[in-house]
Amino acid sequence: MHQVNKLLSSYKSNRYSFHEIVEELSVQPEVLALLAKHPEIESRHITQSLSRIQLACDEARHCRNCPGLEACPNLLKGHQAILDWAGSSIETRHKPCPLQLMDQEHRDREKLIRTHHIPKDILAASFATIEPDKERAKAIKAIMEFCMQVQPGEPGTKGLYFYGPFGVGKSHLMGAAARKLSERGIASLMVYTPDFFREIKDSLQDNTVQQKIQALKEVPVLILDDIGAETLSPWARDEILGAILQYRVSESLPVLYTSNYNYDQLLEHLSYSQKAGIEQLKAMRIMERIRYYTDEYEVNGMNRRTRK
Repeated sequence: MHQVNKLLSSYKSNRYSFHEIVEELSVQPEVLALLAKHPEIESRHITQSLSRIQLACDEARHCRNCPGLEACPNLLKGHQAILDWAGSSIETRHKPCPLQLMDQEHRDREKLIRTHHIPKDILAASFATIEPDKERAKAIKAIMEFCMQVQPGEPGTKGLYFYGPFGVGKSHLMGAAARKLSERGIASLMVYTPDFFREIKDSLQDNTVQQKIQALKEVPVLILDDIGAETLSPWARDEILGAILQYRVSESLPVLYTSNYNYDQLLEHLSYSQKAGIEQLKAMRIMERIRYYTDEYEVNGMNRRTRK
């Protein structure tokens, strides 16, 4: 049992006086913080609010030793009871924790963008379960360092560009990165690029294009999975992809990419469209926002999709 619970139990068994319990509660960190803001609070106010104070102290202790959102033991999952002074009594209000806020942001984006769903095997990826084989060692080291050091919004922030053949684990590395970033309280959004552009095209009918674009612009870390596998129109390339990348460059928000193409091959891919033919200059503008704001790593190895 927690310390406050023990005190109350001890009072019932006459081991401590009620006065001793009130004194003990009065020096709890949460009560001291409230008293510092409101020196007009008296002992009688504390005695009138023992259950509220107990709740706030217990939940603060839970949060200091957070077991994660799913295992949150607090009365209102993902929230913490905070002591507040109502002018004549001590009350509690429930404040959402950072994990709850991130989860709500994730749900809000999920309602808006269908294609950011990450397959279950990628969602379950973590750096602890990724095999550090020689062909991927540099990429694994780079993405782990990125996750531990990145500060979205700081000038000079760069992303990563992973390229290589099918099935070598590029997307799994990004899934592990998303998990590690969430542990640091940094939100990320992983988008399967071909499906996203198909969704953008469909969104012209319900006028949600700008909302979807804004979500990709503003998320702290954007992960564009399998860029180069899509068929882009000049409009999608210049007005959608170009606008997203330009905003993120200007705000120093990093992008992580996976692709089957290296930089030069992606330039060639972006240069061609069925309607406009070859437009290398426009493709080069896009590539400037990729090439100079990421570090490129080749990812090789066995095809893990076909391995038994």
